[in-house]
Amino acid sequence: MVYTLSGMRLPTSLSVNKLGGTGSSSRADRRNAHLSFFSKNQHSWKMFAGKSSYESGSQSSTATASEKVLIPGTQSDGSSSEELNVSEIVLEDPQISGDVQSLKVEHEGKLEDQENFVEQSSSFSETIREEDSASSPLIGDVEAKAEGTSDTSYMSISTESDRVRKRVITPPGIGQRIYEIDPLLANHRDHLDYRYGHYKKMREAIDKYEGGLEMFSRGYEKFGFTSSATGITYREWAPGAKWATLIGDFNNWNPNADVMTRNEFGVWEIFLPNNADGSPPIPHGSRVKIRMETPSGIKDSIPAWIKFSVQAPGEIPYNGIYYDPPEEEKYVFKHPRPEKPKSLRIYESHVGMSSKEPIINTYANFRDEVLPRIKKLGYNAVQIMAIQEHSYYASFGYHVTNFFAPSSRFGTPDDLKSLIDRAHELDLVVLMDIVHSHASNNTLDGLNMFDGTDSCYFHSGSQGYHWMWDSRLFNYGHWEVLRFLLSNARWWLDEYKFDGFRFDGVTSMMYTHHGLQVAFTGNYNEYFGFATDVDAVVYLMLVNDLIHGLFPEAIIIGEDVSGMPTFCIPVQDGGVGFDYRLHMAIADKWIEILKKRDEDWKMGDIVHTLTNRRWSEKCVAYAESHDQALVGDKTIAFWLMDKDMYDFMAVDRPSTPLIDRGIALHKMIRLITMGLGGEGYLNFMGNEFGHPEWIDFPRADQHLPDGKFVPGNGNSFDKCRRRFDLGDADFLRYRGMQEFDREMQHLEEKYGFMTSEHQYISRKDEGDRIIVFERGNLVFVFNFHWTNSYSDYRVGCLQPGKYKVALDSDDPLFGGFSRISHDAEYFTSDGWYDKRPRSFMIYAPSRTAVVYALVEDEVVPVE
Repeated sequence: MVYTLSGMRLPTSLSVNKLGGTGSSSRADRRNAHLSFFSKNQHSWKMFAGKSSYESGSQSSTATASEKVLIPGTQSDGSSSEELNVSEIVLEDPQISGDVQSLKVEHEGKLEDQENFVEQSSSFSETIREEDSASSPLIGDVEAKAEGTSDTSYMSISTESDRVRKRVITPPGIGQRIYEIDPLLANHRDHLDYRYGHYKKMREAIDKYEGGLEMFSRGYEKFGFTSSATGITYREWAPGAKWATLIGDFNNWNPNADVMTRNEFGVWEIFLPNNADGSPPIPHGSRVKIRMETPSGIKDSIPAWIKFSVQAPGEIPYNGIYYDPPEEEKYVFKHPRPEKPKSLRIYESHVGMSSKEPIINTYANFRDEVLPRIKKLGYNAVQIMAIQEHSYYASFGYHVTNFFAPSSRFGTPDDLKSLIDRAHELDLVVLMDIVHSHASNNTLDGLNMFDGTDSCYFHSGSQGYHWMWDSRLFNYGHWEVLRFLLSNARWWLDEYKFDGFRFDGVTSMMYTHHGLQVAFTGNYNEYFGFATDVDAVVYLMLVNDLIHGLFPEAIIIGEDVSGMPTFCIPVQDGGVGFDYRLHMAIADKWIEILKKRDEDWKMGDIVHTLTNRRWSEKCVAYAESHDQALVGDKTIAFWLMDKDMYDFMAVDRPSTPLIDRGIALHKMIRLITMGLGGEGYLNFMGNEFGHPEWIDFPRADQHLPDGKFVPGNGNSFDKCRRRFDLGDADFLRYRGMQEFDREMQHLEEKYGFMTSEHQYISRKDEGDRIIVFERGNLVFVFNFHWTNSYSDYRVGCLQPGKYKVALDSDDPLFGGFSRISHDAEYFTSDGWYDKRPRSFMIYAPSRTAVVYALVEDEVVPVE
């Protein structure tokens, strides 16, 4: 998660009242009345992208052209991390029984109110479930066989949605195994049992009133726009609205043409029959909005469930787009999903800033140029940020305005599908950085004040506002919010074939204090008491249940800085249900260490931070992510080499001691993080070769409400890109760091050491500055000493036999000094050393990491 200065959008004062406007309301005239954003016959149109100067720190900018066409008249030319602002505070030990009793009273009352609401609305749910199936076609169902694919792979992917619908989500268990895994949790049994009981009640209510999680999570088939053989139905939940009408290109924006009706549950609806010639009443590509009379006045909103939204050049607001291309123009997936990798090696990416040029890059360019690079580097997963539409580009995608719409800056929905399909062809898992922790404060384009109230999708008042992020906070205890968010998670997996998620800002969700100004010490009272937002935790349990039940191979990662116990334990066992937790403390520790002299580095401190994680709960480790690459922060390469990177990275020129130290430690830090830090590894694009520039999104000058002036960067894209050419250049030292990162990934691919059950740390020598550990049949040796190299240095090991060098950071290919012989063989001798039954002798050069691999065909069984 990043913290940015967000621009604020204010609702415009509308002079048009609900009876105003002119224009034909005749259905027969609809075909000629609209201004379509698409045309099959005019290829000189271009998709608009970018950001208007309407919002502070943003601008209107042009992306490379997509094959799809949206706008007539232009020629085609082709937070710190969730690093919380913490201060030491003393937490009182809560009275557990009192806490739980208060929670029970509060939540049981809320649940009773919720069940009353749901029971009253069950007739509506039953009605929409029993509608003709033709009105809700299967998502992703493909009739025609994709060209150039095998029957097996085609059938596998084309029928996936059908198979998903037939899957049965595991019913709630008893939720007691957590006490076997961690006996200390028994001290908080009242809270945890209450939490699990609340989760079970929600599951039972969903089963009773919605036909189960599977049906409940298909809200996008009933809300928003749904097409059938006879026309288009539009539904929207807006309980605060007094009147609503659907407007757009298709009816000349006439507010009197298509007035909606409201049922007793706050759901507005209208059915538009097909035109006389059988064509749809809303042409593909039409701009659409819902106009409402609200408690705060007349308001035009983008439909909450919109599948695509765009901003025209020179315009301030976004427009919702009715996106339903004809069958022959829809992208057809050709390649099945890759198998779930045992070891997860993630390349964190941002499509817009993935070009070498100072532009907004496209899905198509990322597909053709960046994905092959990721594959070549040896990563097996790509995690893509900023997919959900966000009107403020500099928010890095974290201030979402349209949750079901892929960002139009980078291309069309079909372009994104093509990208994901190509990744699957390359056997790359595609993870989405999904934001369900908060929503943009934008009232013009997003969900904020959607129906004129501040309590539609969010908590009302200060409870629904995140003061640090300047964003709105969801009410996870509300039925329709659950439908919206659960359906959103399923939508991206089913429609776009994402293979999983990295849930952003989970710490903020799980606690009423959102982790702000709180120092988590590991005391269990910090996790289980009044500060816990039980509704939010139960939502996370539900969404993990849903995803694992319908997409068993999906990967779910949670960004949690608090270290919540049970976070990565299955829901049926009483846990929250994530597969992995981001090991966020590691990056912070490296920054802390890099501020010190080499003489002050503590080997035990490094090892403790890397290994300090809960038993049986998997972690994704990283030395640095996008957070450390942002302007205002510093990457590891910058901490190590600073401005010397600009002048001394050419291989045909003399180096400097700062560059030599920086390159050596850059490699060692990344290898020891991958070696000890967790069961998965993450790197942000460009950091693998020490990208010499920070990330600075195009920004205009800002004048804050408090009078403070924040200078911009002239709306420049110069620092909002990735200079991959530097890592590829043979004449630059960046190439050596990139090659080391590639070999590191391939080493893990070959040996699978991150997920090996065998891990043993045999040496943490503060005098020699040596760390030695085993993972699987590999022995890792790190010499962090700045001058001392050690001959005939004995290292302990478990397995007997012959070892050879598998990876050497001192290899000249990686910018090293070639002090290690790769032809040497190392034979073990029996006898205990460093609490290991065997050992062998090595040479350990200063500032070097070497991995020794057991030659497998000579393994002798251990007694």
